[in-house]
Amino acid sequence: MRTRAEQTEQTRLRILDATVTLAAEKPIVAVALPDIAKRAGVSVQTVLRQFGSRDGVFDAAEVHVRAEVIAELVAPPGDLDAIIEALMAHYELRGDDVLMFLGQERWEPRAAAITDEGRRMHLAWVQRVFAPFLPDDTDEREAVIDFLMVATDVYTWKILRRDRGLSFEETARRVRRMIEHTVQRTENVDHPLRHR
Repeated sequence: MRTRAEQTEQTRLRILDATVTLAAEKPIVAVALPDIAKRAGVSVQTVLRQFGSRDGVFDAAEVHVRAEVIAELVAPPGDLDAIIEALMAHYELRGDDVLMFLGQERWEPRAAAITDEGRRMHLAWVQRVFAPFLPDDTDEREAVIDFLMVATDVYTWKILRRDRGLSFEETARRVRRMIEHTVQRTENVDHPLRHR
């Protein structure tokens, strides 16, 4: 038998998952508390008791998803197979959701905050996982980071996977080629791909 604390946590997670799912289906402004409650299988009062307000639910959902995204994108620095695998799996799971938020960022403050945080996280991820490939020269390093940002961006995934209709595998191969093309031309002669 589950304890009351476990039941409360399960309810909380259902509400957060419902919020995230609904925010991926329609504009954030259109996601109302009754929608969240219905999707989670609870009452509006339960949602309010757990989170205090609509903003409270969305704040908690952002924290919840951020933690999941960090876990999804774990890859050892320099391990290109693991990097590509994590990135492609992440975009298969969340790419369309991210595009939904990007489409709202000019007029929806919460979407703008989410996408701004996503950009910061993406930059930090690129700098971390590609660190062994980055050149020592500061200007060249910044250029390579920019190229890697483009190669691993959600819009690159969208063009290949959604617009061009490529398979998951072919999308991964093309993203890998862009990354390899970038890192093989850096001034850092000791990076791992140089010796293939």
